[in-house]
Amino acid sequence: MSKQGKLLIVDDNRSILSAVKLLMDKYFAQVEILSSPNQLISTMRTCEPDVVLLDMNFSAGINTGNEGIYWLNQINEKFPDVKVVLFTAYADIDLAVKAMQHGAVDFVVKPWDNQRLTESLQSAYRLRRGQRKAERGGDNMPHTSMFWGYSPAMQRIRDMVDTVAATDANILITGENGTGKEVLAREIHRMSMRRNHPMVSLDMGAIPESLFESELFGHAKGAFTDAHTERVGKFEAANSGTLFMDEIGNLSPAMQAKLLTALQSRSIIRLGTNTPIPVDIRLISATNRDLFSMVNDGEFRQDLLYRINTIHIDLPALRNRREDIVPMAEIFLSKYADKYGRGELRFTEKATELLYKHSWPGNIRELQHTIEKAVIMADNRDIDAEQLNLQPTAKPVSDNSTLEDMERHMIREAMEQNDGNLTVVARRLGITRQTLYNKIKRYGL
Repeated sequence: MSKQGKLLIVDDNRSILSAVKLLMDKYFAQVEILSSPNQLISTMRTCEPDVVLLDMNFSAGINTGNEGIYWLNQINEKFPDVKVVLFTAYADIDLAVKAMQHGAVDFVVKPWDNQRLTESLQSAYRLRRGQRKAERGGDNMPHTSMFWGYSPAMQRIRDMVDTVAATDANILITGENGTGKEVLAREIHRMSMRRNHPMVSLDMGAIPESLFESELFGHAKGAFTDAHTERVGKFEAANSGTLFMDEIGNLSPAMQAKLLTALQSRSIIRLGTNTPIPVDIRLISATNRDLFSMVNDGEFRQDLLYRINTIHIDLPALRNRREDIVPMAEIFLSKYADKYGRGELRFTEKATELLYKHSWPGNIRELQHTIEKAVIMADNRDIDAEQLNLQPTAKPVSDNSTLEDMERHMIREAMEQNDGNLTVVARRLGITRQTLYNKIKRYGL
């Protein structure tokens, strides 16, 4: 039997680590162990596991499982493609359900059955391997589920994407957190001539400056203290495909300079070598920050902005495309009803009204999480306003309010809360400073 995949085992009991590693060495090509979760993120950046077997309790005398849930959430946030199996000595069905809702693919109880543990971890790896095949297949990419909606703003963006997707133009996507920037990036890749090659995603805000070159350009064995093996960087991994750089506005000046050099030369040099490696990528970047203002403030390189900004797409906040809220909510309702086996669910009239009027500061991500929670808590076929459990975030929208009224109110409120600092206001609203100036003039604020 050929051994495949990388497994990371995280448990504070060294005897368990040794026993499970001995067992799993028969099935996985690489098995790493870690006795403390405090080094979990840095270890995962180094060894890049496909599957993590994660203990749920690390502190003596605590068996709530909250530590495991916390580290599970950290993995999901920073390494969303890695599959996690949770490991605990406390057989608790409620905890198991909670873990699965937080993204774990399975739950194994100690003392474990060798066959059960092996099957669980191998199943998790097959899931990860299948996901990779789907990503390479382009049209079957699991994360691409673009809902264009009906708003004029999104229809204009759709027309733009139809025009530019088949080109190799670098694209900058801006917008508030939760507006769907990565989903749009995946849709552009799916529609591009590079669809049969990989799209590699990278959260630029999560990369320490010390690991920047290693992450992007790779390294040779022995290039630095922890470089035990040769590593391919994200540029090489995305060769012939698309490289998606999220949160690009968080790069330090030094990191910006290194990125610019790679983009200009269309080649990279692995750490520990002197040989340039040509790379052919289509770059899509995203940020919730106003890069144009950052250029003016000396925080972002103008020449780098020119490189990444051949085409600029500014995604509107959900509150500015209200005609899309309820149709999108119904899509999420159907999705989570299927996921949790709840049958056919529907929104009541009051729930629909509340969905429409809510300001959605967290945008599509907030809407998605709200609907998932409502489905989990539903006790009949109707989802009512109370089950949505939406907390007021701003002055409710009146029945007679127009979109312009709502926008005027939000701008005025943001200006009051930020003492008229237009740079901060523009950043908070997810628009450029020039757009903000135009709206202030238009509304007489």
